[in-house]
Amino acid sequence: MVLQNIQAFYKLLEIFFERKGFWRGNVPALLLYMPYTAIQFTVLHKLKTFAAGSSKTEDHLQLSPYLSYFSGALAGCAATIGSYPFDLLRTILASQGEPRVYTTMRSAFLDIMKTRGVRGLYAGFSPTLVEIIPYAGLQFGSYDTFKRWMMAWNRYRFSNISSMRPDDSLSSFQLFLCGFAAGTCAKAICHPLDVVKKRFQIEGLRRHPKYGARVENQTYKNMYHALWQILHVEGWPGLYKGIFPSLIKSAPAGAVTFVAYEYISDWLETLLT
Repeated sequence: MVLQNIQAFYKLLEIFFERKGFWRGNVPALLLYMPYTAIQFTVLHKLKTFAAGSSKTEDHLQLSPYLSYFSGALAGCAATIGSYPFDLLRTILASQGEPRVYTTMRSAFLDIMKTRGVRGLYAGFSPTLVEIIPYAGLQFGSYDTFKRWMMAWNRYRFSNISSMRPDDSLSSFQLFLCGFAAGTCAKAICHPLDVVKKRFQIEGLRRHPKYGARVENQTYKNMYHALWQILHVEGWPGLYKGIFPSLIKSAPAGAVTFVAYEYISDWLETLLT
């Protein structure tokens, strides 16, 4: 009975979101981000705790900046491996346009399994890993760097107005700014790799040409061939297609995620001590 209720609830979510153009592919996106974020932050925290010998956030900030970038890259790899099929389904559902090739995530999943097998669920996996290493590394590494700079600014600011010990703690707005800046930097630098990844993910998708040229099966031999072909046919702008909508989505999303993580971590740390 419980399983049936969960399935019914999921079906209602899918019907609601899939009928709204702006939310097309939202259910698999939610199913992607929940395990992805959980795995990513868990692995990141474990790596930093191991390196610092402490689970406290203030001790993690004392680590070398290089360790922040390295830990972020490893955490991103682990999260990608654990949640990739949902990323593929999300991209396909959001890219198909009208008339829709797949009406639900289930129909997309079954068709991919039927036509391409299990390997089809991992189409574009290699370029995704190549993308996520610099992206996650830059996002987490630059976030810690921006936090250090903001804390130094707070110490300087308070030292001029008070003789007491300067307070370098960050407000929620400052954390938001750090997360926003980190997400913007990472996405702006790594967007070409994201374009290549999505080309592999939508290979063979039978969508209407008005939503973009179809990418036939085996169009690209590997990611290097894809990069060269996009540059040769579309030029540099081809590698930055969709950069502005991507920034509008990823920068604030990353900022909110970082702020939520900081406050939930502090709350759990207080609860467990």
